[in-house]
Amino acid sequence: MAKPIIALTMGDAAGVGPEIIIKAFEQNSLHENGTLFVIGDYSILNRAKTFTGSDADIVKISEPEEAADVKPGVIPCLDLQLLTDDLRVGKVSAEAGNAAFRYLEQAIALANEKRIDGICTAPLNKEALHKAGHMYPGHTEILAELTQTKDYAMMLAAPNLKVVHVTTHVGLLDAIHLIDVNRVYTTIQLAHDTLIRAGIPQPNIAVCGINPHAGENGLFGHGEEEEKIVPAVERAQSEGIQAFGPLPADTLFFRAVRGDFDIVVAMYHDQGHGPIKVLGLEAGVNITVGLPIIRTSVDHGTAFDIAGTGKADPASLEEAVRQAIMLSGTRERHV
Repeated sequence: MAKPIIALTMGDAAGVGPEIIIKAFEQNSLHENGTLFVIGDYSILNRAKTFTGSDADIVKISEPEEAADVKPGVIPCLDLQLLTDDLRVGKVSAEAGNAAFRYLEQAIALANEKRIDGICTAPLNKEALHKAGHMYPGHTEILAELTQTKDYAMMLAAPNLKVVHVTTHVGLLDAIHLIDVNRVYTTIQLAHDTLIRAGIPQPNIAVCGINPHAGENGLFGHGEEEEKIVPAVERAQSEGIQAFGPLPADTLFFRAVRGDFDIVVAMYHDQGHGPIKVLGLEAGVNITVGLPIIRTSVDHGTAFDIAGTGKADPASLEEAVRQAIMLSGTRERHV
């Protein structure tokens, strides 16, 4: 059986993306189960070698299928020729923001054509993206629009904990307004389907409350749990999904890490991100669920403050690649 083909998009070239890609490719274990290549700029990747001290060879390819024929230790690059190596490191620029968008756009096109099996994204910078005129909150929203996906969610994965979010990049007051029965139910369903696809036959899904102590029977809040969450959980249960909640978030994550649950449904950004990042920034992986294609990402930003120093840790990217390979391996390949 052919290995899944995974495209790594370079992200914002002024950040640490090129460096962690170079370092990740040096991990031979990543290549055992997947065929990897980079969508980016050859000149930028070549410059990143000097930051990391790598002596890896980088070769240009014109089609993703060519990556399967590249020798171990060589980095195949689908060179879009958008940037040159005089791009300033660690600085926000429209040029880098536009290039990051174009790398992802190319990867999505290839995935839609079934020529690749998954996308693993290095971080982009939202300010640079907006300077280039691409007014998206981040990768997830770009992926959703370009794949015409209506129902999707952000899932974060770390050792012993997976979290999927009902809302993400909005203010807290806006999040509470956006949370409704259908949105909570859909997120539960996406979590269930994703874990089934990943090989967990009957996932246990814990659903957070919104208020302290999950409202404690109306003592806290204005009945949000009873109005917005309880009907969604009951609907999921009626369909055979093992969903539990709403449960108090202050103890729920401890129980999930202990192994009581396979995944937690968080109501808003910081409720879900905080526990994952306590477990370690280097261990977190961002997975977009609900898309017709596989997409994973690092769970950190462009780290402009250390870009160009060679200090960036590639562990999150390495785990993101492993997750992309694992999820892609369960999908039907294009023949």
